[in-house]
Amino acid sequence: MNAVSHPKQRGTEELWLDAAYRLLTESGVEAVKVMPLAKSLGLSRTSFYWHFKDREALLEAMVTRWEARNTGNLEAQCVAYAETICEAMLNICDCWLMPELFDSRLDLAIRNWARTDPALRPRVEQADQRRLEAITGAFLRFGYPPQEAEVRAMTVLYTQLGYISMQIDECPETRIARIPAYVAVFTGREPSEAEFARFRARHVA
Repeated sequence: MNAVSHPKQRGTEELWLDAAYRLLTESGVEAVKVMPLAKSLGLSRTSFYWHFKDREALLEAMVTRWEARNTGNLEAQCVAYAETICEAMLNICDCWLMPELFDSRLDLAIRNWARTDPALRPRVEQADQRRLEAITGAFLRFGYPPQEAEVRAMTVLYTQLGYISMQIDECPETRIARIPAYVAVFTGREPSEAEFARFRARHVA
C-alpha cells in the first residue's frame, strides 16, 4: 500500500496555481505541465493529484481565477460608490494601476492562449462582453444616452486592451499623470482637483 503524502509534501492548491501562473505568463500555456510544475516547487509529481484531477483541471482553475480577478474586479469597480462620472471612471482606472484588482500579465497570457484554443476563445469573448456591459452601465448610471454610453465604454475597454496587447512599459507616475486627460477623453468631462487628489492618494505613497 502506498504511503500517504504529508500535506507539507504535496503543497496547496494555491501553491500549484501560483506556479502554473508563473509558467503561463512567462512561457505560455504549452509550458504548463505537471512535471515542470513539480520540479519548480520541489514536490513530487504525484502530489499534484491531491489537488487536481489532471492538467485540464489545473488549466480550468487558472481560467476561473482570471475571470474572478480581472472581470469580476472590474465589474465591482464599475458599481463602486461615485458621485460623478469622473469619480466612477477613476474607480475603473484603479484597475489599470493595481495588479491585485486587474492582472495585465495574466490577461495577456489568457488572450494568447485563446488564439490557439477554440474552446477558450468564447470564454474570452464572454469576459469582454461582461466588461463592456459593466463599463456601459457606469455611463448609463450618470445619464448618458445608451448608444453614447456603449461607444464610450468601448473606448475605455479597447484602450486598456491596447495597453495589454502592446505590452506598453509606462512607469506608474507617468500613467497616473495622464489619468485626468484619459478621464476627460472617456467621459467628456474634467475630473475635479479633489477627485484626482483622492485617486492619486490611492496610488502614490
